[in-house]
Amino acid sequence: MLMQVQRVVLNSRPGKDGTPVPENFRLEETTLAPELKDGEVLVRTLYLSVDPYMRCRMNEDTGAEYLTPWQLSECVDGGGVGVVESSRCTTCAEGDVVTSFNWPWQTHAVMAGSGLQKVDSQLVDGHLSYFLGAVGITGLTALLGIREKGYVTKGANQTMVISGAAGACGSIAGQIGRLDGCVRVVGICGSEDKCKALVEDLGFSAAINYRQEDVAARLKESCPAGIDVYFDNVGGAISDTVIAQMNNGGHVILCGQISQYNKDVPYPPPLSEETQENLRSKNITRERFMVLNYMSKVDAALFELSQWVKSAQIKVLETVVNGIENMGAAFCSMMKGGNIGKQIIKISA
Repeated sequence: MLMQVQRVVLNSRPGKDGTPVPENFRLEETTLAPELKDGEVLVRTLYLSVDPYMRCRMNEDTGAEYLTPWQLSECVDGGGVGVVESSRCTTCAEGDVVTSFNWPWQTHAVMAGSGLQKVDSQLVDGHLSYFLGAVGITGLTALLGIREKGYVTKGANQTMVISGAAGACGSIAGQIGRLDGCVRVVGICGSEDKCKALVEDLGFSAAINYRQEDVAARLKESCPAGIDVYFDNVGGAISDTVIAQMNNGGHVILCGQISQYNKDVPYPPPLSEETQENLRSKNITRERFMVLNYMSKVDAALFELSQWVKSAQIKVLETVVNGIENMGAAFCSMMKGGNIGKQIIKISA
């Protein structure tokens, strides 16, 4: 008997100004044949993730060799977590909770069991959406980014600045910076509510609202000893301002450039001559960072993140939207900073 499912396909690519709109996505009804082949599983989707890198996948050319473009009128995919409802795969049993970076935006899906990672719900105290954020690729990006490119040293009186600090990755990175030994952690974000959450809920030393405050002046005030480590999620003018106040021998963790994703520029986008000179003259390191290059360290890092989350040393912020029909709207809201913490779409209970 055929199963009725809903899925989201790419309806159109963004227009000339590059800004994505919900109408770029289309909800469709389709059917699945529940008879499985060897190695396949039927999964029910619990949660899906929308993330800034997905904006690159909306283009015909993603600009990054490791990202494949979404195809018009085909089902969109990304980070997802769900439960196995039936299986013909030796590694996945009915009832297992599984996750994947390439989960189709569908209410149910038939997937190859070999492409799924089985997860233990105890690692997240039953908060299964955390596998898409704090104890998933987002948390790994924050932790390994800081450990591999940040050179944070306990007792060295370092100051860390995070842009996009109230987003999924930035909100975790700031807390890890503090736990790893930075004496000051300063976040840059886009609203008073976000500033309040960073300082009061997550323990940041200070937060700067770039929409309403003079970022350069507030950085001088909040980072009196200069800036040693910069976790860069946004690029553009904000990053130029931060780098101008960095200390000699500082480190930029190049995680994302969300301010540039709607523009037709390569990744990473080119820097101004002034910023290039600042990096050169102060011997500041700035290199691309990708979790995929550190897969041997993933299991230990996920365990460490899990321990921090379960002990409440890391607090997790999420913005949860219900329903697969709201995927496009949630994605576009996230791209404009409408979320605090990780943007999650709940598909089923």
